[in-house]
Amino acid sequence: MLIHRTLLARTLHLRFLSQAAALDLSSSSSSSSPSLTTEPLTYLEGFPRPDPKYAETILAIRRAASGTSISVKERKAGRVPAIVFEQEDGQHGGNKRLISVQTNQVRKLVTLLGQSFFLSRLFDLEVRSEFGSGDLIEKVRVLPRKLHLHAGTDAPLNVTFIRAPSHALLKVDVPLVFQGEDVSPGLRKGSYLNTIKRTVKYLCPPDVIPPYIEVDLSELDVGQKIVMGDLKVHPALKLCRSKDEPVCKIMGRRVSDQQRKK
Repeated sequence: MLIHRTLLARTLHLRFLSQAAALDLSSSSSSSSPSLTTEPLTYLEGFPRPDPKYAETILAIRRAASGTSISVKERKAGRVPAIVFEQEDGQHGGNKRLISVQTNQVRKLVTLLGQSFFLSRLFDLEVRSEFGSGDLIEKVRVLPRKLHLHAGTDAPLNVTFIRAPSHALLKVDVPLVFQGEDVSPGLRKGSYLNTIKRTVKYLCPPDVIPPYIEVDLSELDVGQKIVMGDLKVHPALKLCRSKDEPVCKIMGRRVSDQQRKK
């Protein structure tokens, strides 16, 4: 009888392995046995995926040197000094290449997508010796890591890219999109939404980086909150912060609104 219960418990444990746990197991097996191959990750049904309308190849040229005077010269010529790295631990990297990209192209993409959405989207990058030349030095998929804008004009000043092969794991600040405000019980009572986070950092396989994460407010009442662990994401994504950190909360009426009613 004891043996039967033990076997049953093991069977149930294996049956209810989560998709995320199964993915970790597969990843561990792949790292220990290089000959094993895993199925490529894909976006799951019902989760946001990048809009192909904004798919664009970023054009770049090789840059020989760095420094303040070089950067000023590049910007005057309508180019943005940039760097592309090889990923190592999702945050830092090596194999650095100095490049320059076109100011108008970067400005257009940032304007269309918004800064946080630009920094969470993959692009193809083509590096040549000169713009329009036929000698292709490198073509690689990249993730914009950092973007420095001019405080007064929002003109792009510097961009950092990181290479994004399928086997990599990249730290990405994924933007949050809040939905359901019009039917939220708390907001319909006159309360307001306290937005604590506008992006959440995940460790992401490049093939399934979400363009954004939907935050559903449709059932949120006064005093209730949504924490990072409540967000629905692809099981391959790993949260970089505590799952108990709050994202937003429905607060009572503002003091100014209460005084206005008196």
